[in-house]
Amino acid sequence: MYDACRQRVWAYATARAGRQIADEVVSETFAIAWRRIRDVPEPALPWLLGVARNVLRDGHRADARREAFAQELVRHAPGPAGDVAEHVAERLGVLRALAALAEDDREVLILTAWQGLAPRDAARVLGCSKTAFRVRLHRARRRLQQAIEQDEPGQRPATAAPRQRATAARRRAPK
Repeated sequence: MYDACRQRVWAYATARAGRQIADEVVSETFAIAWRRIRDVPEPALPWLLGVARNVLRDGHRADARREAFAQELVRHAPGPAGDVAEHVAERLGVLRALAALAEDDREVLILTAWQGLAPRDAARVLGCSKTAFRVRLHRARRRLQQAIEQDEPGQRPATAAPRQRATAARRRAPK
């Protein structure tokens, strides 16, 4: 089935979403087919194309949810205090660093920093133990700090944590 249909499913996904996404769609389509092998009718191609269509649709929905979430965050962001230019530069640096992180790291940081969840509750959301969540949070914070330092080398002390740097920057800002 894979050899007979892979190229046609890939062509369908490429026509709908482009080459970059097509390989992922084909992989997901055949993974679903493998899990539901008893449900695959003969001939398999129409069923596989329907699955590929659903995979593409689910991807578009996920993108729309992420975009809506980003817009919601922007709308609820607190206004700047002190020197606006410094605040904007700091915020942009943190947002760029956050965007450079893997989705899993962003999720861990968002659950604790923006949603205000305790590690116990955030671990429940992610379906892992509290200890595993704390390890993931520690690693995500470290990667965020590294991304911030790479974004503006020499501008921030390497030993200060992101929150400490933001607090220090606010104290230095003329009022």
